[in-house]
Amino acid sequence: MLKTRKTLGAAGLLCLAMAAVMPAHAESDFQTGAGTLNANARLDFRVVIPKFIRFQVGSAGATIDLVEFAVPAANVGDGTDVARTNGGAVPVLLQSNNGNVSLTGTTLGQLNNGAGENISFAEILSTSSDPNLNVPTLIDGGTSAAITVTPNVGTRVVDRTANWSFAYSNSNFVGAGSYGGVNVNNGRVAYTASLP
Repeated sequence: MLKTRKTLGAAGLLCLAMAAVMPAHAESDFQTGAGTLNANARLDFRVVIPKFIRFQVGSAGATIDLVEFAVPAANVGDGTDVARTNGGAVPVLLQSNNGNVSLTGTTLGQLNNGAGENISFAEILSTSSDPNLNVPTLIDGGTSAAITVTPNVGTRVVDRTANWSFAYSNSNFVGAGSYGGVNVNNGRVAYTASLP
């Protein structure tokens, strides 16, 4: 009697171990008989894609590019637009997969020279090589109006690139000096892409 219980207990443990390695909800089909036999077993497949957004303005990685305008002395305040003098257009990449994306630009205030003189961000002109990935219009000390970027692949995927170009409108006489800079004197602009 004791041997039978041990045998039954061992058989029960073996069944539990086999059940643990078998996938849940597995389907099987057993056929027997003469002639052609077909056994069918089905699988359900699912791919799970997370919502994501990727946004790059300027160089890839952690580099924060400087956009600089060096105004010739003979042209100070004469209204002649001054293009970027330390490089060309700024490459921009936006990728996402859940519908419209909202783009904004935020400044801390007017560009200043650290001596109480300022240049408004209204003097910074911007254009985009792709009107579907436009540049937010910067304001002094706040967040710009949002620009909506719509999907261009299917109904929800945004995969757009553009080159943003900047110029200084040079419409006012201002004191000599450097206005803004590398994270100083309100020189840094934070562009933000938001995906609902």
